Amino acid sequence: MTRIISGAAGGRTLTVPATGTRPTADRVREAVFSRFDALTTVAWSRFLDLYAGCGAVGLEAASRGAVSVDLVDNSEKAVRVMTKNTALVSPAVPACGISVHRSTAAGYVGASANTWDLVFIDPPYDLANDAVVAVLVLLLPRLSADAIVAVERASRDPEPVWPAGYRVLAPKDYGETRVYWLDVAYWLDADE
Repeated sequence: MTRIISGAAGGRTLTVPATGTRPTADRVREAVFSRFDALTTVAWSRFLDLYAGCGAVGLEAASRGAVSVDLVDNSEKAVRVMTKNTALVSPAVPACGISVHRSTAAGYVGASANTWDLVFIDPPYDLANDAVVAVLVLLLPRLSADAIVAVERASRDPEPVWPAGYRVLAPKDYGETRVYWLDVAYWLDADE
């Protein structure tokens, strides 16, 4: 069972596609939001959930006070489920604009004019790291100066080679899952 953990929509049970997605476990989602809150704040943020599946992470952000949430997945089945889950959560968070997009992650980010403060990227574990890095390259100009990006990967896989423009914060393992934390390296001196 996947549910909204905290906030205005806390306790609502979400629908999950029968196949084709790997929802982020409640305990991992709780840890992710604790870390987001330790590094910045979810409230008033513009949140992007890539490879969103059922939309649980983005909808959790909406429940915790994000002002906008973009849920992106290329699967028609996932989009139908996200749309249903959005309809369930939206009445509890009327001030949050939640949008569901059917697109590849790279296609959506590459075509978007939006800017985001918090991003959660949870691709299928069998997706090559190079594809994740390509999305991060496209994402960089769409991030606010104090943005935080969380990337979920299998803990057994090698760490991606992160593109320029990001600083890696300490990753955290949760069983088979590793979450990498990145911030935007605007803090670097251009002369270095």
